[in-house]
Amino acid sequence: MDDFWPPLLLSLRLAALTTALLLALGLPLAAWLAFSRGRLRHWVHAAVSLPLVLPPTVLGFYLLLLLGPRGPAGRLCEALGGPGLVFSFTGLLIGSVLFSLPFMVHPVEAALSELPPSLSEAAAVLGKGRWETFRRVLLPNIRPALLGG
Repeated sequence: MDDFWPPLLLSLRLAALTTALLLALGLPLAAWLAFSRGRLRHWVHAAVSLPLVLPPTVLGFYLLLLLGPRGPAGRLCEALGGPGLVFSFTGLLIGSVLFSLPFMVHPVEAALSELPPSLSEAAAVLGKGRWETFRRVLLPNIRPALLGG
């Protein structure tokens, strides 16, 4: 029974940190994708969608290449004196966030895109800044998509 707790605690820790990072990275990225109209938007959207179209084994192989001791992220981490990323909790967290990113970004982006512009315009008329409008007007209106992501 003692072998039961470590994997469960590892999974809970990974889930909590992945969720926190997805909120911190996915929410601004989804907002940028929803409101941006530049060319770079299409490339970023495609990059976020890659985990949906790549088989998990291919995604894992690319992560090993990226995070390994000869990969760019592995070399950078080693140069900064950090531990290796492959087969570590940090590497697991990076993989989990990258794999889960489209499941956070796409629903939130769609919900933000469907909001009527009149909500933001009304907040602007009332003197609210972009951040306050986003936090107090847009986020409450996309709560179901945010919870789903």
